[in-house]
Amino acid sequence: MTDGSVIGIDHVQLAMPAGSEQQARAFYVDVLGLVEVSKPADLAVRGGCWFTGGAAHIHLGVEDPFSPARKAHPALLVDDLGQMVARLERRGVAIAAGKPLAGYERCDIHDPFGNRIELMQRL
Repeated sequence: MTDGSVIGIDHVQLAMPAGSEQQARAFYVDVLGLVEVSKPADLAVRGGCWFTGGAAHIHLGVEDPFSPARKAHPALLVDDLGQMVARLERRGVAIAAGKPLAGYERCDIHDPFGNRIELMQRL
């Protein structure tokens, strides 16, 4: 029997400027290592793109006027934060050390549109 309880998060949506799909793919696929998944045809006409990696699902939707999410953000779990940071540094991505949080190592980055993304590794 179900009781209507929340059981998880399906995806997180971030905004991007119109016409920026290639820039999104270059970052989310080539830099972060996510995989692009096709949007349903009725949603694809709006622009944007969807990505997945492990249990993480990130949707980028077109917003006009565009304003990046600087405080609100997804926190992506990674299996080796040191390796991810090294990959990001090789790609010229700016990394800000995260404030200490018991049980985690973490840092913050921004996508090409200025959206904050937290990267976390469980200790």
